[in-house]
Amino acid sequence: MPVGEDQAPLIEQTNELVRRLNRQVGRDLLPEARALIPPIGRLPGVDGKVKMSKSQGNAVPLSATPDEISDAVRRMFTDPNHLRASDPGRVEGNVVFTYLDAFDEDSAAVADLKDRYRRGGLGDSVVKKRLNGVLQAVLEPIRSRRRALAGDRGYVLGVVKEGTIKAQEITEATLREVRAALGLFAFD
Repeated sequence: MPVGEDQAPLIEQTNELVRRLNRQVGRDLLPEARALIPPIGRLPGVDGKVKMSKSQGNAVPLSATPDEISDAVRRMFTDPNHLRASDPGRVEGNVVFTYLDAFDEDSAAVADLKDRYRRGGLGDSVVKKRLNGVLQAVLEPIRSRRRALAGDRGYVLGVVKEGTIKAQEITEATLREVRAALGLFAFD
């Protein structure tokens, strides 16, 4: 299950309940969940704060327009001591490099940018320009698909209804199986 690193303890608590129930019934009735945490973990806000938040205005929404993405990248926190391109810069804690690590598929190019930035001779604008291009490329297909789906509300409602029915069927079957394993009977 894809979750942020802050959700991992909740997954473990759920797994403790699953293990307890499985021990009680003497078999693996319910599967344990596995937290799928991305390598980057949690993305910081564009202002460098620990957590990205829509309410704090430091997020890049998936629906952001190209101009909104460019504006967010321009506002991104870098190294406050990197005043001139010739100054050596810090990559650690630099939001722009955190986002490049998360979204730029060319890790060799990102590593080269990091080396040049640390040595000095690379300005923030060059790194931000690359990140802007990467985010534009990542978010464009999402924006396009969202626009297409927004134009077909009937399809979206159908998908939601179909998913709800399927989830209810799975839930009811699992509940019947758990009740039977525990010797409980449903009273309708």
